[in-house]
Amino acid sequence: MITGKEDLLQALVEAFIMEKGTRDFYSQAAAKSTSAEAKKTFEELTRWETQHMAYIQSLYQSILDDRELLEFETFSASVPATVSESGIPVKDLEKKIETHVVRDEKDALTIALGIEAKAYNLYKGLAARAADREAKVIFEDMMSQETKHLDHLNKMKKALS
Repeated sequence: MITGKEDLLQALVEAFIMEKGTRDFYSQAAAKSTSAEAKKTFEELTRWETQHMAYIQSLYQSILDDRELLEFETFSASVPATVSESGIPVKDLEKKIETHVVRDEKDALTIALGIEAKAYNLYKGLAARAADREAKVIFEDMMSQETKHLDHLNKMKKALS
């Protein structure tokens, strides 16, 4: 589990794994959604997390001057995504979807808001504890991205009300 004490490269790897876990969860939630609106919301969230993964990968590779491109692609395809960006194990999120019927877009947004808020808090705590200055910048940037997600999700939820 990520602690905030990682160096820059390890922080990027850990952040990538968490984003992958969240993406995988949103993708599974989209597939299991019975509502077209909820499915659409989870598919959009899946795209967001995929963009985060690409961003993190580009940072990682820019530090290494693309020397490990093939290795990172192999890593990306094979690394198990056991924890989400919220710090919640993916298996626990999957159980939530299995036991909680997502009836509509509002239910999907409620779940997503919870995950994204916890992700923001996780990155905020990691930034506060970061020993490596560059890792702190990465965590703060991820906080900023989660803020954008929360703002967008809240606007979507408000539009439904």
